[in-house]
Amino acid sequence: MTGPKLGGVIDKEYYAGDMKKIYNWVYNVNNLVGSDPYYAALKKQYGSIMTQFEKNSLPEKDIDAIFSYVAQEVANNAKPKAPGESTETATSSSQNAVIFGVISLILAVIALILMQVNSNLKKMSDDAEGIMRPEPVPFYRNKVYIAMVAIVFFVVGGYYVTKGAIGLQRQTNYQPEQPIYYSHKVHAGINQINCLYCHGNAWESKHAAIPSVNVCMNCHKAINEYAKGPKLYKENGEEVNGTAEIQKLYDYAGFDPKNAAAWDPSKAKPIEWVKIHNLPDHVYFNHSQHVRAGKVQCQTCHGEITAMDEVKQFSELSMGWCVNCHRQTKVDFNYDDKKGNKFYSIYEKFHNDIKSGKMDSVTVKDIGGLECQKCHY
Repeated sequence: MTGPKLGGVIDKEYYAGDMKKIYNWVYNVNNLVGSDPYYAALKKQYGSIMTQFEKNSLPEKDIDAIFSYVAQEVANNAKPKAPGESTETATSSSQNAVIFGVISLILAVIALILMQVNSNLKKMSDDAEGIMRPEPVPFYRNKVYIAMVAIVFFVVGGYYVTKGAIGLQRQTNYQPEQPIYYSHKVHAGINQINCLYCHGNAWESKHAAIPSVNVCMNCHKAINEYAKGPKLYKENGEEVNGTAEIQKLYDYAGFDPKNAAAWDPSKAKPIEWVKIHNLPDHVYFNHSQHVRAGKVQCQTCHGEITAMDEVKQFSELSMGWCVNCHRQTKVDFNYDDKKGNKFYSIYEKFHNDIKSGKMDSVTVKDIGGLECQKCHY
């Protein structure tokens, strides 16, 4: 959906088994899409390009490992299945929960039916033997039945209440309509504007911040119409007039393209963008700590932003989501003067453990990433 399949790509005529071309693609993709017809065609086909990597963040041995893994998986999937062997992957936990719920409901209904049958058979047996017993209690007054229904109600109700409470203030896939239709796909994807050009604060401070109108006007003083880009559509399928959206920007900026020399930037009005990503007030998150020191890519938290027109919240941004990331993410340690992040040079113990072979990598949790006070005031 987002690019060519990696399975078998090395055997294509263009690569002809040469991994050096793959390395060149990973490390120089930004240049190749403008100079190599093969990559230019891929960009035209898929509308976006892969993130370019530095050699110290993705060494050649890791690229080899990725392609080796993909090749093995493709070979495994190509093997004929034994009779009766399932070809499907593991069922998701949500599907298992639904199946379990249906089976439980069926068993509960069967149990109620059997209890009623047992009661009727006992009554028939007593009548045949002449044993006088009181009339059976109606279903709606039977304490056993009432207790069973109450237990089922509280279990099911408790499950959904708990699930709903856990999801409070989580806005995954939240996608509000903005005052100006701004396509990240066009700006960051097709035109390859670096995220930090508009959100430069993410490199220096806690907040990524929203660019001022004047930042937008750096380009749109010269670009006053949307003519050559792909057609734009809202989430509901309505086509967007890109030139009209640029005019909305001019209205906020107080800019007249016919009299550009008379424009006074100090009179621009801020655009009332609708905030998408919100964290609770008691949570501390620092963009510069992640983007600059941790070298975390924007897409890690915000999704494939270069393919989004109207931006939505990609990640759930929950505590569990953050903690799991800290448990799994490896720190780019400064192993020597030539590679690694010097921000972490103070952790002498870990450097010695790595050199001695006691550790092969360090994760965020190892340097205090799971301490409460790291994220909570």
